[in-house]
Amino acid sequence: MDELLLRSLTPSVLAVLVRRGAGFAAAEDAVQDALVEAVRVWPGDAPRDPKGWLVTVAWRRFLDTTRADTSRRRREDRLDEEPAPGPAPAVDDTLQLYFLCAHPSLTPSSAVALTLRAVGGLTTRQIARAYLVPEATMAQRISRAKRTVSGVRFDRPGDVSTVLRVLYLVFNEGYSGDVDLAAEAIRLTRQLAAAIDHPEVAGLLALMLLHHARRASRTGPDGSLVPLAAQDRGRWDTGMIVEGVGILQAALARDRLGEFQAQAAVAALHADAPTAEETDWVQIVEWYDELTGLTDSPVVRLNRAVAVGEADGPRAGLAELAALSDSLPRYTAVAAYLHERDGDLETAARLYAEAAHKAPTLAERDHLTRQAARLNAERR
Repeated sequence: MDELLLRSLTPSVLAVLVRRGAGFAAAEDAVQDALVEAVRVWPGDAPRDPKGWLVTVAWRRFLDTTRADTSRRRREDRLDEEPAPGPAPAVDDTLQLYFLCAHPSLTPSSAVALTLRAVGGLTTRQIARAYLVPEATMAQRISRAKRTVSGVRFDRPGDVSTVLRVLYLVFNEGYSGDVDLAAEAIRLTRQLAAAIDHPEVAGLLALMLLHHARRASRTGPDGSLVPLAAQDRGRWDTGMIVEGVGILQAALARDRLGEFQAQAAVAALHADAPTAEETDWVQIVEWYDELTGLTDSPVVRLNRAVAVGEADGPRAGLAELAALSDSLPRYTAVAAYLHERDGDLETAARLYAEAAHKAPTLAERDHLTRQAARLNAERR
């Protein structure tokens, strides 16, 4: 069973059902049922037209469910007839579906969460981690969003900013593990940039390209994490960097600064430095100041503390860190790094070990554990 094929077809099949009048929640349930049926049937009898097969099975399942629900009898009368089996149009509906899910009846945060779950393919746990909330809280938010849009006509797409937020979070999740997911986010953002003349769309595309250019150097041969300062910059994709910087410069020239442009500017400064030691940390702090004004995000403030520690010394960074909540993801790892730079190896080793227990991924846990072990060995 080709799971990647099923994942790639899901948004298009879902879009077909939505366009034919299915409410989003009901359409999603029908598509999930069709996917389960595909897993059962395809290994022994693979269809010649996988998308057409999924559309037909999902639509039949939707009709069956609708007929069984007396509260939707009036809506059932307006449904189109079942589409005939056969090849489905080769149209990429994914980006359109992102806009449809960003429905005006939802708050931006709920629209983002729903789209990430239904279209982006992220788990509730992954989405909760991105929003810095408990998994149970996010599950309730997604359920409420589904109830809100159940039976709603999807004829009023949401705004660009909500779609950008979804694409950004999908990319971040992909960049931290699933390269294909990151590449899909870049592909969709390219489509959006080609369709909409918007500086923040360009800023997001530039940010993705500048980060993705470093993907080959982010892990060692054994899969271990390689920090930015230790990465082999000769392995960075210079073509992607040049493209990203060019897109960013054109966006900044329009003097309509947004958070994605500011983040891309930080990434561009890292990409421009021949070595880690030559990084322009002073300018990076200035861009984080801009970002703080735009978002007031605690994660931005955490990253700014690191930049201040590099620009003005580790004690200045620790002073910035002291103003933040120690419950922030990676707070303890940042504290460990700054204490190490300040020469307090005992405290740094303890904090690295503590951060390892809180790490969201196995790769991060292993990296932080090695850092603690290294410092403990140096102290002996």
